Amino acid sequence: MEMKNLATELSTNAYPGRGIVIGKSADGKSAVTGYFIMGRSENSRNRVFVEEGEGIRTQAFDPSKLVDPSLIIYAPVRVLNDMTIVTNGDQTDTIYDGIANGLSFEQSLRSRQFEPDEPNCTPRISGIMQVKDGTFNYAMSILKSNNGNPAANNRYTFTYENPVNGEGHFIHTYMHDANPLPSFEGEPKWVEIPNDIDEFTNMLWTNLNEDNKVSLFVRYIDIATGKYETRIVNKNN
Repeated sequence: MEMKNLATELSTNAYPGRGIVIGKSADGKSAVTGYFIMGRSENSRNRVFVEEGEGIRTQAFDPSKLVDPSLIIYAPVRVLNDMTIVTNGDQTDTIYDGIANGLSFEQSLRSRQFEPDEPNCTPRISGIMQVKDGTFNYAMSILKSNNGNPAANNRYTFTYENPVNGEGHFIHTYMHDANPLPSFEGEPKWVEIPNDIDEFTNMLWTNLNEDNKVSLFVRYIDIATGKYETRIVNKNN
């Protein structure tokens, strides 16, 4: 697999949709994740990230303009003990509840499928990070229609044990802007992860399409201690 330049991946794609990056900092000290949302409609763009407990949730920037909250208002990030869950929908809660009841990440998602927004059939992308006893592992998942056919639901899980310093993976909902929107294809993209949280946050935000970007969340978790730093950027302030 060829390592992709994440800045280039973002700057050359007007609409990757929602995206998750997970990996390990170059110095090996931090477990890293980034999650961004984009929007083409006024309803999708009318959002901000706000902190909720150890995670975040989306909320309407202007509540008077909120039309349909069903697929845009959710908790993208939740923390359960030593695990951080990051997703592009309310399957965050499905994973959280499933693991709390003894299921695995993959088993928890068995009850879910792509979003009910035909003809796009937006994939559900999810990630989970475990930082425990000085170790770090992560997994990513995508639930998608069968090449746009909503009669079939395809499930893919990718697990990364003992990830390499300075490396991570990037998965997003759409290949590019179109009508209907084509779902992400293939394995999560292999990308580089820097040491500095502000450098990483700035790189992600500045390379997302100016018209379509909405919000960004970045977290660096100290693998030795479990303590974390978070950055949130909202286009609507």
